[in-house]
Amino acid sequence: MTPASTEPGRTEAPAGRLVIENAAIATVDAAGTEYASGHVVVAGERIESIGPGPAPAGLREVVRRVDGTGHLVTPGLVNTHHHFYQWLTRGLATDHKLFDWLVALYPTWARIDESMVRAGAQGSLAMMAKGGVTTAMDHHYVYPRGSGDLAGAIVAAARELGVRFTLARGSMDRGASEGGLPPDFAVESLDEALAATEEAIDRHHDASFGAMTQIAVAPCSPFSVSTDLLKQGAELARRKGVRLHTHGSETREEEQFCRELFGMGPTDYFDSTGWLGEDVWMAHCVHMNDADIAAFARTGTGVAHCPSSNARLAAGIARVPDLLAAGVPVGLGVDGTASNEAGELHTELRNAVLVNRLGPHREAAMTARQALRLGTYGGAQVLGRAGQTGSLETGKLADLVLWRMDTLAHSSIADPVTALVLGAPAPVTLSLVGGRPLVEHGRLVHADEEAIARDTRDEARRLARLAAN
Repeated sequence: MTPASTEPGRTEAPAGRLVIENAAIATVDAAGTEYASGHVVVAGERIESIGPGPAPAGLREVVRRVDGTGHLVTPGLVNTHHHFYQWLTRGLATDHKLFDWLVALYPTWARIDESMVRAGAQGSLAMMAKGGVTTAMDHHYVYPRGSGDLAGAIVAAARELGVRFTLARGSMDRGASEGGLPPDFAVESLDEALAATEEAIDRHHDASFGAMTQIAVAPCSPFSVSTDLLKQGAELARRKGVRLHTHGSETREEEQFCRELFGMGPTDYFDSTGWLGEDVWMAHCVHMNDADIAAFARTGTGVAHCPSSNARLAAGIARVPDLLAAGVPVGLGVDGTASNEAGELHTELRNAVLVNRLGPHREAAMTARQALRLGTYGGAQVLGRAGQTGSLETGKLADLVLWRMDTLAHSSIADPVTALVLGAPAPVTLSLVGGRPLVEHGRLVHADEEAIARDTRDEARRLARLAAN
């Protein structure tokens, strides 16, 4: 079962109205409005009304009513940083820090092909969707020669599952022979990377309201791309009107690398290449000083906070409370599942609170509601979609999740938001993307989970065999 297509990447708005009643609601709007028992009315792909108590009387063309007793309704979760292909290399190099981990895994990643990438995308998307994600992104930057249409395979996987999606078309042109980390056979030339990125934008990017597929320009990182690729990538993105994404300030080694090669720290280097601005978001941003944070705040540059991956790779604790206090847009990211084997965003809600409380701000670092905001509205901000999704407000897209909160795992926690963020992963009774069901009673609507599990296992084993040979 797949959504009815109207044009590439778009689907027909659902007919009639869907009404959810008797649920606790956390809107995550600017005022943080919540209702202990309220309603949401969805008309077509948008939210028509939301408020306390039952839905307005006399609604016409109601095709479905959902009793939300014992549930919490929130905006759908928004994932702002991921590497889908890494689904096939989970559980490897588990005791490595970032640079050693990359050196260990790049030779394997350089052997991916279209079939593997499609399977990895399906596995990654399925896991996130089952855990409440309605908008996802993938930063894909490994394009081995002769590997097929990797960007097309990723976009197709997202369309088939029904997830709203941004493909950050990544690239690398600095191989090991030029001082970079990836092996030379895993990188593109400058001209190849720019041409392929522009082609992905022309083929797949939809700038309209409610777009299901968007493209960002995303050279991988300072230690795997040339200065020319960063500069010309920024020029390409702004000429095409799309966003920019990369890794930034993830480790102390990156700081040292930038100072040795460029004579400045990562933030100043990015500034010199045109990579600060309201159309830019960067992953991790762990090792930032006060001047770096001020530069991000001044320019509106966003951050994808990935607490589980940062801990898994011993990168450190990002200064999220300070970023938020300065006004920097911050969302949450799963990161690739070779450094976050769980692969779902609820873990990041919880760890955003717990990990940041290990930092200098201690118990005042972050609340459960701040974490929920990072995982919803904050994510929509950094993806450039805050006017459309990320909060439950009249006129916005009906991207929402109905979480069941009356089971053993949560029933004795009085506050449903605290239960959602700090408790065990809550079952998803219903999630909608543009008013269309994505998950029902914990099962994907548009995909066969067992088939995805078989395909990802088979492709992971095939990749392991190729790498071993």
